[in-house]
Amino acid sequence: MGQLQLWLSALEMGCFFGLLALAYYLVLVGAGFFNFAIGPYAMVGGLCTSYLVLYEEMNVWAAAAVAITAAAALAVVTELVVVRPVQRRSGGGELPALVAVAAVLFAIQQLAGYLFGYTTLPGQNVLTFEPVSVGDTVVQPSTLVLLAFTVVAFAGLAVWIRSTRTGRLLRAVGDSTHAARLLGLPVNRVRLIAFVLSGLLAGITGLLFAPKAGVSSLSGLSWALSGFLAMVVGGTGSVWAPLFGGLLLGAVEVFVPYYFGGQSHVYGLLIVALLFFALKPSGLFVRRVRA
Repeated sequence: MGQLQLWLSALEMGCFFGLLALAYYLVLVGAGFFNFAIGPYAMVGGLCTSYLVLYEEMNVWAAAAVAITAAAALAVVTELVVVRPVQRRSGGGELPALVAVAAVLFAIQQLAGYLFGYTTLPGQNVLTFEPVSVGDTVVQPSTLVLLAFTVVAFAGLAVWIRSTRTGRLLRAVGDSTHAARLLGLPVNRVRLIAFVLSGLLAGITGLLFAPKAGVSSLSGLSWALSGFLAMVVGGTGSVWAPLFGGLLLGAVEVFVPYYFGGQSHVYGLLIVALLFFALKPSGLFVRRVRA
């Protein structure tokens, strides 16, 4: 494998991790909460699409619409049925809600296994065209679509958060939920928007990444951990911060096993996690709360 192919693979993995981290970021900024069900949302986006296309012979675009809608619906259920009631009963405590969301993570995986089976299904390409050759490197359509979506998603959300009333409300609620409630801001509506957007983003991300290595009902846990780690590394100081974290992890994921072989990337990711948790727990870009 040439160096250009390695860098392309690292970029693709980095964009995938970064998009998952962006979904985490939306909920963290808008609701002040780590939603570990992001990975299962992404898994549903990819797995549901593949199942409907392969077994129900549905058009790929129709299947994708159903899958992404299902991912967003799961995000709504997570907020309205799990997180919000648990936080209300626990006086706003985060730990009970985190435990409940961890249960949601495994519940979605089990439900997906029951509905779609436990085997790995090949991902489906939403766009098909001839691969692009760059020297000796062949760039697959799924890679180009994922890279393009990454740029659109990050740029679009950056503009939305800075330039729209709802985006500014998201930041205001994230800065201080208590102050936002005192000011009469629609905190619950903003939280729900954050969850819906994260579900949509995760569902699309899982759908676009699935063609690279397939998707199974067990993919949700590893994807949840990868996205969370990318957000921790990148920080929350900017909408673009999750992408930087994802790209760093993507480089570790690709280059460490290339040079050291085997499952060394697992140890590489573990070392990165330990270093950031110990030395820079706020990530590369630190969020500044407005006074």
